[in-house]
Amino acid sequence: SPPCSTATPSTMSKTPMRVCVTGAAGQISYALLPHICSGRTFGADQPVILHLLDIERAQTALTGVKMELEDCGFDLLVDVVTTHDASVAFAGIDACIMLGAFPRGPGMERKDLLAKNCNIFKQQGRLLNDIASKNVKVVVVGNPANTNAWVAQQCAPNIPKENFTALTRLDANRAQSQIAMRLRTPPSAIEGAVIWGNHSSTQYPDVSHAKAATANGKTPVTSAVNDPSWLHGQFIKTVQSRGAAIINARKLSSAMSAAKAISDHMRDFVCGSNGKVVSMGVVSDGSYGIEKGLMYSFPVICHGNAYQIVQGLKIDTFSRRMMDETMKELQEERDTAHAFLFKDADALARSKL
Repeated sequence: SPPCSTATPSTMSKTPMRVCVTGAAGQISYALLPHICSGRTFGADQPVILHLLDIERAQTALTGVKMELEDCGFDLLVDVVTTHDASVAFAGIDACIMLGAFPRGPGMERKDLLAKNCNIFKQQGRLLNDIASKNVKVVVVGNPANTNAWVAQQCAPNIPKENFTALTRLDANRAQSQIAMRLRTPPSAIEGAVIWGNHSSTQYPDVSHAKAATANGKTPVTSAVNDPSWLHGQFIKTVQSRGAAIINARKLSSAMSAAKAISDHMRDFVCGSNGKVVSMGVVSDGSYGIEKGLMYSFPVICHGNAYQIVQGLKIDTFSRRMMDETMKELQEERDTAHAFLFKDADALARSKL
């Protein structure tokens, strides 16, 4: 597919793209929808039909969201479908942005959270498999995002596994901005800051291959910062814990920055990243010693409606340890989800022995 056009809406000739957003009455969706409807996400000449899904008790609020979208007068917005029925929301969709997930409550064990979400994403994965476009592009945002994406992908065998992704672009944007602030330069001057692993506190924000545009040309970030202890210490901790810090300050989770990151992710995924290295949670192909099949964040380059994991990066001892630590967490999450996902099948198999 060609890159997204920058043509004006008046020259539109494309077939409308059906885009589903789950958890659509929430604050992230509220911040995200203008990105989609203005053309920032899928292109300035790409009309969209929104399928907005949320639970039944959120339908009144969702109706209000629809009214606001109408009042914005977006030229690219062809229609809006609001529903609490996933079989309506997923029908024929070309892209699915999965914000909705079961939230972790006070005192809830991680395995209990995984069990709740395993059931949700198992059902939604099966529906995507049955009624969505066979080339639907999926990004999972609801946590635990990597493992929720893995569950959905496992339940959708008719959709290419590469079409399921998890959002780590927010973490990458945070890493890029922290370096930019340190160097007192625009964020766009920093390239190649990547996230390895899980969207969790074990994620590894890595700038060992990143470069900063300076008056002397492109300079390695490690040289420009010239403070290894900060790069291996406070920088990583700040990015890893940024979401919690925002919750502590706002008493709400990240919404504005999450919405921007989702828009960045889907634009690059669908339209291409123009040769730029970006971070996405994708199905591991075994690169860099990461277990094949894990939903793990890698540096990738997107083009032609697909992505390729960047190869040949040198991994030092520190990076190896950090990458393995976050892989271990993902393996544990995957194993727990696998037990819930295939529990019924295993029980049935045992009953036939």
